[in-house]
Amino acid sequence: MKKRLLRNLVVSEIGMGCMGFSHGYGQVPEEDYAIQAIRQAYEFGCTLFDTAETYGREMFYPGHNEELVGKALAPFRKQVVLATKFHIGSWDPQEGQPLYDLVRSHLEQSMKRLGTDYIDLYYLHRLHEKVPVEEVAQVMGRLIGQGLIRGWGLSQVTAETLRRAQQVTPLAAVQNLYSMVERDCEKEVFPYCLENQIGVVPFSPIASGLLSGKVTADTKFEGDDVRKFVPQLSKENLEANQPIVTLLGEFARQKGATPAQISLAWMLHKYPNVVPIPGSKNQTRILENLGGAQVALTKKEFEELETALNACTVYGHRGNEESEGKTFSNHWREK
Repeated sequence: MKKRLLRNLVVSEIGMGCMGFSHGYGQVPEEDYAIQAIRQAYEFGCTLFDTAETYGREMFYPGHNEELVGKALAPFRKQVVLATKFHIGSWDPQEGQPLYDLVRSHLEQSMKRLGTDYIDLYYLHRLHEKVPVEEVAQVMGRLIGQGLIRGWGLSQVTAETLRRAQQVTPLAAVQNLYSMVERDCEKEVFPYCLENQIGVVPFSPIASGLLSGKVTADTKFEGDDVRKFVPQLSKENLEANQPIVTLLGEFARQKGATPAQISLAWMLHKYPNVVPIPGSKNQTRILENLGGAQVALTKKEFEELETALNACTVYGHRGNEESEGKTFSNHWREK
């Protein structure tokens, strides 16, 4: 795969979201299968692997996914960019513990689970309503200076929040919801990030499977499957969004690719600083998604696809503004 930059971090054009090996998509696979899947992705050319301290809340325990990813990446740790995220959680600035001490504690726990002495990309998973983002940025700058992290990022934030943070400690990336059917980031986030050398790392770039064409109105989501909570995947919205799925299927047939690959190729063509991280627990699907980097759209094909998408109405919009105060109980289910 070709490479892209998240400020100073060199990564593959498409990364890998690892959450599904611990929870979020129903029954999880055996550990050996998951480790093999992550290593196959690396062999394919993937060098960006994304996890978080909370992944594992339902099926296992917080931190389970970090432990799993750490085991899988151990043989080639220094050849990859490892990204994880932390929550400020119930911390109260009035209780006296310095914010730096809190974040440092979370970081050390993540590094222990991941089996590493540094994190390449450390995200604040969601904004905390009681903590100004400037204070978080100051802490992150200190951790970068100490060599504990190489870069830092925010998730589900606006361009204005990015501006406030960037003025204190330059960001490497923002991880927001972005896909063909969730395009809020195009208005202000992408322009700001392009101007300031910030990478955009979309989660759910295939819209939780909607754009793969494999999810239908008859699909049942069971157990802790996050897709039960995705508005676009309700029965009525799946039916209403079918024109988009059909459109994508037609383009895919013309290109000899899959709909999911077309959706990823579309954003790679559109923005030089975008690095999507599709998530799956299926080895075949993971390699298929990474193969989206090998699908090149011509200028004419992209313009035709863009025009057709702009003519479609999207049902079940989610948006990309979230904070711990509003969504902590649900964010992991939605991701």
